Amino acid sequence: MYVAVVSLILGQALLLGDTHIRTYAILVWLVMHFFVLTYEEPTLRKSFGAEYEAFCARVPLPRFTPWREGAE
Repeated sequence: MYVAVVSLILGQALLLGDTHIRTYAILVWLVMHFFVLTYEEPTLRKSFGAEYEAFCARVPLPRFTPWREGAE
């Protein structure tokens, strides 16, 4: 969802050739990244504990293949 929003804004910047929109896209990305780091990840760790830690260890980013349980 986050990637789609930033991609749409960057697409508008390219289509319109407006550097202000590109700057806005960067700002949006930074805000979303900050939100993920300060709220989403700690909430997932608190909610799922060891299961989320195991998931993070198995799923490197970026990942180009689907994640499967038990597959290394």
